[in-house]
Formats: sequence, C-alpha cells, structure tokens
Amino acid sequence: MDEIVLKSLVKLTQEGDLVSLDKYMNSMVSGSVQTDLNRSMVQTVINKHFGRSGDTLMHYAARHGHLHIVKYLHKLGLHVEVYNNDYKRPLHEAASMGHLECVTYLLENGAKVNSLKKADWTPLMMACTRRNLSVIDQLLAHGADLGLKNKDGWSAFHVATREGSAEVVLLLLQHSEQVWRTESKTGRTPLHTAAMHGCEEVIKILLERCEYRPDQRDSCGVTPLMDALRNGHLSVARLLLEKHQACPTAVDRLGAQPLHQVAVTGENDALRFLVKELKVNVNESATSLQLMPLHYAAKEGHVSTILTLKELGADLQIQDAKGRTALHMASIGQHAEAVTTLLQLGLKNSPDSSGTTPQQIAKKPAVVQAFHAGL
Repeated sequence: MDEIVLKSLVKLTQEGDLVSLDKYMNSMVSGSVQTDLNRSMVQTVINKHFGRSGDTLMHYAARHGHLHIVKYLHKLGLHVEVYNNDYKRPLHEAASMGHLECVTYLLENGAKVNSLKKADWTPLMMACTRRNLSVIDQLLAHGADLGLKNKDGWSAFHVATREGSAEVVLLLLQHSEQVWRTESKTGRTPLHTAAMHGCEEVIKILLERCEYRPDQRDSCGVTPLMDALRNGHLSVARLLLEKHQACPTAVDRLGAQPLHQVAVTGENDALRFLVKELKVNVNESATSLQLMPLHYAAKEGHVSTILTLKELGADLQIQDAKGRTALHMASIGQHAEAVTTLLQLGLKNSPDSSGTTPQQIAKKPAVVQAFHAGL
C-alpha cells in the first residue's frame, strides 16, 4: 500500500479523526469487484505494525486517549492484546498516559491486566508513573498484581515512591498494607527510592505507615540517608535523622560515609550540613586506602567542593594509605582546573609512597599545562 496513505492513517488515528479514518477504510472495500481482496487489505492495514516501535493503530489510539478510535479498530477486528516490538499492549499505552475510558474499555474487552512489556513492566507500573488515581484504582479492581516486579526487581510501589505522589502511595497502601515489603534485585527498598528522588511527602508516609529498619542497606551498603544526602535532599535527610534515627556516619560496603559520598557528588550544602550541624569529622578516612573527602572531590574535579572542604577545615596536605595527596587524585581524574586550584592552595608536586608525582600522572595537555603554569 502507498506509504503516504499509511502515514495518513497514523496521523488521523493520532488526531482522533474517526470520520476521515472511516472514509479511508470504506474506500478500500467500495465497489463490487474484488471485494474479498479489498476486505483483506483492510485487515492488513489495521494489523500493520508501523516504524521501529512496531506500534499498531490501536497503540496510537490508546496512547492519545481516543476511545472512539479504539472501539472502531476493535470492531474492525484488531485485537486489544496486540503488541508492538517491545511487547507493549494498548493497555500499557492507555495506562501510562492516564486515559481512564480507554483503560476501562480495554479491560472489559479482553486486555490482560498483568501483561508484561519489555523489561517486565505491567500496565499498573506504567500507571504509577502518572498521578491518575482512577486509572490505578481501575487496574487494581481488575486484579492488577502489586507483587509483580520488573527485570530490575522494581514493583509498582517502587515506581510510585519514585514519582512522589502521596495520593498514589496511600492508595496502594490502602489496597495492600504489606505492599511496602519489597526490594529490588540490588536490595533497594521504596524508602531508598523516595529518599534518592527527594520525595518528602512520600517519606513522611513511609516512616509513619511502614516498618523499615533504620539504615537498611542495599547490596552496596547504601542507606536511604546516604541517598538523600548525596543527591542534595536535605529536608529528606532531616526527616530520616529525626523520625527514623538514621546514622550520619554509617558506612557502605566500601567504607564510605555520607561525608565521602557527598564529596563525590559535589553537594556542598550537604557537606556543610554534615560538618557544621552534625559535627562529622571533615578529615574522616574511608576504606582501607584511607581516602578522605578531599581525595574524592579532587578525583571528581569538583573545584567548588575542594574550596568548601578547605573552608570547613579539611587538611589540604593529608595523604591516603599510598601517600597520595588530593593533587595526585586530581591528576588521576585528569582535571586541569582542580590541579590549578590545589597548586594555588599550596599543594606540592610531591611523590607518593611509590615515588610517583602528580605531574607524572598527567596525560591530558590541559593538565600538563596546569602543572607547567603552577610550578
């Protein structure tokens, strides 16, 4: 069939223009000659998978919430369980966009409520990326399974806590009081998820309604407090400290405290919060290598964090277990501006325990030049 005609059909479907779409379809079966062949052509068109995604007209109609088009295509013979190249059904599309009428029609006409698309996402998980309570409620009423997880071990409750809708979280808890008892494949709880994304209202609900252990760690040893701090969510961090007795000096599997992690992410306000308000030692070492916050900041090239650490009393001359200073770490990271800053602050091109100087590590021309200019 003419590519222009096919593109026109997609466009009309997306726009919800049923009148014009019907005219196109009727034109294929008009006349008394070759009627069976022409009707077969209609079936070919409505079952066609378009583009790289492999979407059908039903997918486009459901995605845009055009219930009248969905009904029309279904009447012509397009099954509601048709899937694209990612195994996404029309129900996934309608649920993810919050189209209640389409969701209801699809469910009532044979759509499987727990169907899985690529990466094992269910329509309920897709719906939880939105804040349409009626769609979520409809899916649950039709038997959506809150216990299902995607390939990463995320449940619909994980998705809801990530999106930060207190209303959705409360609805899921109302449907199942134990829905919070879930972990991803890396041991991350919904509390980790909400803390990482700074969802303060959701955190309040989780701390009030659920029984998470203080400082519950994922497979990397990361706690919700660490997630909150290294992403700069201080109000969430305060909640976890005050309402959940989180420990500000807990360590992950590598021995790093929140102090070291915020130096990695360059969250300077979190640094000040830890050192000034919580009285955490700014020169605290992490891991058997005795890496300091200053080492981490220098390796990442966070010049503002280096200056913040100096302001907070960090020892600029401090060395790790291999005798390396922050200047070594800045050279390892090939960060010219950090090298320049540390040289200006008084660090020398001194060798580590193996006799290697920071300048010898420099590879990028800008870093080499920084040493030439500063020495």
